[in-house]
Amino acid sequence: MTGRRKSEKEKLAIALGYEKDTMSAPQVMAKGRGYIAERILEIAREHNIPVERDPVLAEALGQLDLGQEIPPELYQVVAEILAFIMETDRRYGKKNG
Repeated sequence: MTGRRKSEKEKLAIALGYEKDTMSAPQVMAKGRGYIAERILEIAREHNIPVERDPVLAEALGQLDLGQEIPPELYQVVAEILAFIMETDRRYGKKNG
């Protein structure tokens, strides 16, 4: 009999979105575990959307509802990730938007 160890959790994916003209903070646009997580990651790859692998942040964001803005206590870490993505895009000539 095989069983899943607790450390072998299903993959979790959270997609954030942010529109500076209409949102005051990034929002949870999609989230899921297992197959849904795989689909979120597949769609990100198809659209050249950067992926950050941070299990602790993913678990924190996974507690939020779809459409919910990230809480102020997560602003700093999410801002650092967004800044890194924007700098990477700039370096490789990808335009945001």
